[in-house]
Amino acid sequence: MAQAPAAVPSHYLYPCMVFAHRQEHQVATVLGSCVAVCLRDPAVEVGGINHYMLPLWNGDGLATPKYGNIAVEKLIQAMLDRGCAHARLVAKIFGGANVIGHGPGAFSVGERNIALAEDLLAQEHIPIAAADVGGNFGRKILYNTRTGSVLVSRLQRTDALPDGRPR
Repeated sequence: MAQAPAAVPSHYLYPCMVFAHRQEHQVATVLGSCVAVCLRDPAVEVGGINHYMLPLWNGDGLATPKYGNIAVEKLIQAMLDRGCAHARLVAKIFGGANVIGHGPGAFSVGERNIALAEDLLAQEHIPIAAADVGGNFGRKILYNTRTGSVLVSRLQRTDALPDGRPR
């Protein structure tokens, strides 16, 4: 009798974190103005993802993956540590929404997060295969580290407070 395939382990990625694994995982995260960069090496079927809140670490305090420039660097290193080749890495980026709103001409945190991801990946010569960024809605993503597939659910924005009163 054939044995049923093992379930794919799931992992919830909190903000300011990086996750990469040689084994297949389904990684879920929820993004507003934050950005997630997914990297994959298709030759070895290894993937990783980060979730950062702000674009640049300014040198004060700890250099954590809260900041995009640190999170992308740490994700690339995590992929290389798991046997990936830099030249084979392919990226997908998600998030960077304007969920709070801003005045005309303002450059939102989400837009800066997107620009940072695009700039750093270009500097690293890592192509962006897909992106779902910007807008005024959050996203829930589910990333398969083995296949590289990403399911995106766009979250409805509500203009009501939790008790139902209008904002």
